[in-house]
Amino acid sequence: MRVPNFWYKGPGLLARLLLPLTFIYRFLTLIRRVTSKPYRATVPVICIGNLTVGGTGKTPTVIALAQRLIAQGYNPAIVSRGYGGSQKGPLKVNEQIHKFSDVGDEPLLLSCIAPTWVARNRILGIIAAVKQGANIILLDDGFQNKKIYKDISIITVDAHRGFGNGLLLPAGPLREPIHSGLSTANFLISIGDDRAHENFIKKLSLKRKLTVIPGRLAPIKTGMDWENLTVFAFAGIGNPEKFFLTLRNLGAKVVNTIALSDHQVFDKKLLLRLETEAREINAQLVTTEKDAIRLPDEFRKKVLSLPVRLEISNWAEIERLVEKLISL
Repeated sequence: MRVPNFWYKGPGLLARLLLPLTFIYRFLTLIRRVTSKPYRATVPVICIGNLTVGGTGKTPTVIALAQRLIAQGYNPAIVSRGYGGSQKGPLKVNEQIHKFSDVGDEPLLLSCIAPTWVARNRILGIIAAVKQGANIILLDDGFQNKKIYKDISIITVDAHRGFGNGLLLPAGPLREPIHSGLSTANFLISIGDDRAHENFIKKLSLKRKLTVIPGRLAPIKTGMDWENLTVFAFAGIGNPEKFFLTLRNLGAKVVNTIALSDHQVFDKKLLLRLETEAREINAQLVTTEKDAIRLPDEFRKKVLSLPVRLEISNWAEIERLVEKLISL
């Protein structure tokens, strides 16, 4: 889906008209919470989720945390619902065999970092991962899934956007109310530049002590010289404008952009349009690492991708809590 602009503006007329539906959404959420009896895994479960729909840096956070745990000698496994994939699972993702249409684009990307399982029933995915030797589970998304007990919950937020207009779906971007969501989280990772983080913190009113950790997404140094490169950028992620800005900050001449829906499938008509328009303006096609996974092999050769990773200066509190859980 493409995120509506009014979600990140003041509560305007359209948002107010949709307010009655937010009460229904909230009621159904409460029913699910009250009636759910959470499954407790035999190993620690760390959930990385968000309170809003759209890009918040969740996937880069999963990658960064998985790499950190592996470097410290843990055996993490990632469990995902496999959004956009046809397989119900539980299925261990193999990037050499599976396609995004099988398991979704994010699990394919994550499988290059750590063992990754897709499962519509994520409890079964956790059980399968533990049987294969995982001693810690990273639950990709699922913060609103009350059927699984989380030992640690990490919420990611785009510091530039914050929590939008503060309203629940469909009037706003929130999956659940801010304060009730943050009340069950251990950490809040605010992703953006220093000014965006400071502004976000000033606006954030917390009813309990919560560790807020600043982070930023930085391009991986691949040796590619982006300076003055004429590019036609396209992206089907939660916040495409953030990707376009990253290219400009690298010095690329972004002469055209197309913001696609999150997880959008690239059909022949769309690919022909991209190739034709890029040729007409003599520009190099560029997309995100996640979008590149969804491109057909023959077309991917024509497109450059820009991978980014989450940088956090202080992992100490997260690592201290993980170590405590493992030692129990």
